[in-house]
Amino acid sequence: MHRLIIVLTVALLSACSEPDPRYQIPTQIWNGVVVEIQVRPIPIRPGMNEIMVLTTLERGKPVPNLLVSLRAEKDAAWQQAIQDGHSGVHRRALILPGTPSLYVQLRKKRSKEVAVLEFPLVYEGS
Repeated sequence: MHRLIIVLTVALLSACSEPDPRYQIPTQIWNGVVVEIQVRPIPIRPGMNEIMVLTTLERGKPVPNLLVSLRAEKDAAWQQAIQDGHSGVHRRALILPGTPSLYVQLRKKRSKEVAVLEFPLVYEGS
């Protein structure tokens, strides 16, 4: 019983620890929209990865009226992310071939406003 408590305590502490800052992708702002990128698994490995784009206003309110597309190479075709309800979260599985950047295209619905943001990626073992 004592060992079980120790194992559960260690598991809980490791689950609550902060991720390695080397692998955190810096947040960017476009037209008052805060754009945060999360990639799974952490650390990033070349190959298929899940990418989540979180879009909120600076006050934390989700921005549901955006179309988000992704690509890992400058010349690759854009891959539209799937909007997760009206939560401001967009998801897409994408092959990351080891390139140093992820490109995110933001387009406001019913508008011609478009922006392309470049986010640096740090891979496992870099």
